[in-house]
Amino acid sequence: MGRGKVVLKRIENPISRQVTFSKRRNGLLKKAFELFILCDAEVALLIFSSSGKVYQFASHDMGTIIAKYRREVGLPDSNNPQFRTMQFWRSEVEELKRSINTLEARLKHLTGEDILELGMKELKQLERQLKIGVERVRSRKRRIVSNHATLLKRRHKKLQEENTRLKKRLNELQDSKISSRIMGEKYL
Repeated sequence: MGRGKVVLKRIENPISRQVTFSKRRNGLLKKAFELFILCDAEVALLIFSSSGKVYQFASHDMGTIIAKYRREVGLPDSNNPQFRTMQFWRSEVEELKRSINTLEARLKHLTGEDILELGMKELKQLERQLKIGVERVRSRKRRIVSNHATLLKRRHKKLQEENTRLKKRLNELQDSKISSRIMGEKYL
C-alpha cells in the first residue's frame, strides 16, 4: 500500500511546521550531497528558515560556485569594485526612499492627515510636537511684531522731530517776513 498524496499548503501548527522543516531540510541536504558524489556535480544549497537561520551545503567553495552562477546568468560579479559601488548607491537610494516616506508620513501627521493609524502614544507625541511648534511660531511672530513696532516708533520720533524743525523754520520765515514788511512800511 502506497502513501497518499500530500496536499501542499502551509502547516498552521508551529511545532509540526518546525518538525517538517527539519526533516525536509535534512532530506534536501542529503540529496544535494548524493548528487555531488554520484554525478560529480558542483552543488551549492542555501536554506533560510523562517526565523532567518541559514543552512548550507557546498560541494566545493560556496563563493566560487555562487560567482560561477552569477556569471552564467549574467549578474555582475560581487567582487567587482564597480558592482560594490552600484550596490552601495542602490542601498543609499533605498535608504533615502525610506527616509522620504517617513518624513512625508510625519508631515501628513503634522497637518492632521492619516492620523487614524496612530495609537494614543503617537497622538500624544504629535500633540506635544505641535504645541512646541505653535509656541515657536508665536514667539517668532511676537519678535517680528516687536521689531516692527520699534521701527515704527523710531520713524514716528524722526517725523515728529522733522515736523518740529519745519514748524520752527516756518515760524522763523514768517517772523522774518513780518519784520521785513514792518521795516518796509517804516521807510515808505
